[in-house]
Amino acid sequence: MNSAIRNIRLDRDVAPGDFRDAMRHLAGGVSVITVGRGKDITGMTVTSVSSLSVDPPSLIVSINRASSSWPLLQRLGFFGVNILTADQLDVAERFTGKGGLKGAERFAGAEWIPGASGVPLLTGALAAIDCEVEDIVERHSHAIVIGRVLELRLSSRTAALAYWQGQYVAIDQNEDAVRLAEVSVPAPRAQRKF
Repeated sequence: MNSAIRNIRLDRDVAPGDFRDAMRHLAGGVSVITVGRGKDITGMTVTSVSSLSVDPPSLIVSINRASSSWPLLQRLGFFGVNILTADQLDVAERFTGKGGLKGAERFAGAEWIPGASGVPLLTGALAAIDCEVEDIVERHSHAIVIGRVLELRLSSRTAALAYWQGQYVAIDQNEDAVRLAEVSVPAPRAQRKF
């Protein structure tokens, strides 16, 4: 028996607020999920995208079944995943639904092009991925959607938008490397031999 692994059983249910607080410690990349075609489009901001397989290319995303995107996703069977750059905070905010924006209103202020399936893909996103729904697992308030990649558009940009501790955070590999170098402890000098 492996003594490093043990099951912990709680005598009470975990409060949703406590669970939410715990999950704030997990940094997540910010993406906008898009669904629909033509003028019948909507979408949502998520941090729940993850790769599932590289052969065939597929990913998973968790979607709230009470969202406006859910019925369109179920009916049409396609969705876009738009991984946001650090300077696309305004796009992330519009797709949260704050301010009462709904449906096609959320797409204003950015350039979108239809993917192979017809879903809107964000021009200038770090990656814009067009997916066909392969499977859906419904649990509690959300559904885990498995999407098979139909089309992929990559940007040469490197600064990503993340969400951590209840706020957006920019992650820039080049800029962050410079900052780390500035605060790094200098390498020890060779000791003199007497």
